[in-house]
Amino acid sequence: MRYAIRHIAGLVLVLLAALVAAPGQAQPVLVLQDPNATLDVQAEGLAWVDVKAEASVAQVAAGQFQAFMSPPRSNTIYKLGTHAVLWQHYRFQQPLGSQHQWVLEFPVPLLDKVTVYQQSADGQWLGQTAGDTVPVSSWPEPGRYAQFSLNLEPGAVRDVYVRIQHQTQINIPVNVISRVSQGQRRQVDYMLIGVVFGALLLLVIASAAQSWVYRDRLYGWYAGYAAIMMGVIATTSGMAGHLLWGDSATWNNAAQGFLGLVGGSIALLMVRSLCSSNAHYALLDQVSYWTALAGPVLALFFVVMDRTWGVRLIGVYLILCVVLGLVTAFLASRRRDVVGLWVLGAFIPLSAATLAAVARIFGWLPSSWLIEHSLMIALAVEAPLLLVALNIRSRERHIIETREQAMSSQDALTGLLTPHLFSDRLSQVLSRAMRHKEPAAVVYIELVNYNYIKRTHGIAVAEQSLLRSVIKLRRILRDVDTAGRVDEARFGLILEGVSTREPVTELAARLIATGLMPLKGLKPEVLLQFHVAGVLLNERLMEGPALSQALSDLLAGMAERTRRPIRFLEPDVTRPSPLERNSRPGDCDRPSIANSG
Repeated sequence: MRYAIRHIAGLVLVLLAALVAAPGQAQPVLVLQDPNATLDVQAEGLAWVDVKAEASVAQVAAGQFQAFMSPPRSNTIYKLGTHAVLWQHYRFQQPLGSQHQWVLEFPVPLLDKVTVYQQSADGQWLGQTAGDTVPVSSWPEPGRYAQFSLNLEPGAVRDVYVRIQHQTQINIPVNVISRVSQGQRRQVDYMLIGVVFGALLLLVIASAAQSWVYRDRLYGWYAGYAAIMMGVIATTSGMAGHLLWGDSATWNNAAQGFLGLVGGSIALLMVRSLCSSNAHYALLDQVSYWTALAGPVLALFFVVMDRTWGVRLIGVYLILCVVLGLVTAFLASRRRDVVGLWVLGAFIPLSAATLAAVARIFGWLPSSWLIEHSLMIALAVEAPLLLVALNIRSRERHIIETREQAMSSQDALTGLLTPHLFSDRLSQVLSRAMRHKEPAAVVYIELVNYNYIKRTHGIAVAEQSLLRSVIKLRRILRDVDTAGRVDEARFGLILEGVSTREPVTELAARLIATGLMPLKGLKPEVLLQFHVAGVLLNERLMEGPALSQALSDLLAGMAERTRRPIRFLEPDVTRPSPLERNSRPGDCDRPSIANSG
């Protein structure tokens, strides 16, 4: 009986040993044959989460924790936190005769720290470390993400152990790729990043130049936005850590979150400015404004705070920016604002890429090539669409500014020059006439029956009569002639190059005749009665205010039904000078007082 019990206990121990050893024996050996393929080995090895991070590579390799290792599933989301460590075990074999070199890579630029252990010829386990918390310059192979050369001998099976640390939830893709294929894929990746970078850099330079030329701050905001997004792409792709700040592990680890918060802030400001939400939705505008201003402040806090809470801060803030931006653009498009439609079309792909990135850092989505490059793809679509919206909005603002400037120089009703600008132009013409004897005529025209029309038919018909008068004036004037509204129903003309009265008389007669011709279909039927007063500067030259007053007095002296509606100021009478009147025969032989001394 005692012998039977011992026999059964031995069988149980054998079975337990077999069960413990089963995972190690069941682990597949990955034969690396096709040099053109990229092997996803996430589910091809064994994995174990060391909660206390106390195991060493020697203990793991000796099989002390083999019972805890199990084949992982693809796209597993790990929650390691601050203290836990993920161990992975892979077995590789290179076929006999193969001369290809193979690389074990972890294509996640934001991975905190990964150490790969391989056995040397003397049996020692040697580790190489890379990751965000390690200066890129000290990586075994500096690049956008962690990668390690596999030391394989043809025909031999090699064990590789991986120790991974990462504070936030993450899916960790693991690939094995040949050195040739890796070089080709790296060229494609850098080409894609370079195209997006080049486009954004061009937009930054063009927008900065337009901001300086047109004095439009919105182009400056766009240039800043494009520059920030260049930084976001550089950090999320790992290119900045590789090429710019490879010696600073602290900044390399914090740059992604810092620039992400600043990028969300300036993107929200761009949407708010383009959609003009302050003029239509005051509450939404205030919420967007203060949310955007909080971005740089939160970015500074992110640098010093715990990374677990920092990731949550980034996620919440970016989601809030996406929601506010989409709502603002949608409301602008609902009121049929063309700019709102363009902004909505530009912001949708960027919002989708941002939400995908947030889902990845929260561990809701596994990492993939599409998610890694989604932000670059979205920016390639969003940046030109946003520039189109900016150009439309800028053109609208320039039109408004042009109208404002025109209102200060042109009469709002008639479009003619305002009185002060007409006076300035008249002073210039008078100055040239005094210095260079350039001929010109100045004409004042008055709509005599304006007050009667206003009393009888109302202000609307009276203003319509003024517009009809201007239309008739423009039909008979030359392009070089200057016209201005000098009073409520009085217009001023400057006809340069006119030295006789005939052209002025002809012009005035045509205007008076067209005014007395009734407009077909006009109700009420209103005739326009004009009086014309003119002066030729080669006949009478006066100062500007005196000349204007003289023409106004001439118009005021005409009866409403006068038979002479066209009149001119009389020319100056040439009289002998005092010296000529007092001169006597023979005086010319004597020197005058003016010329003496």
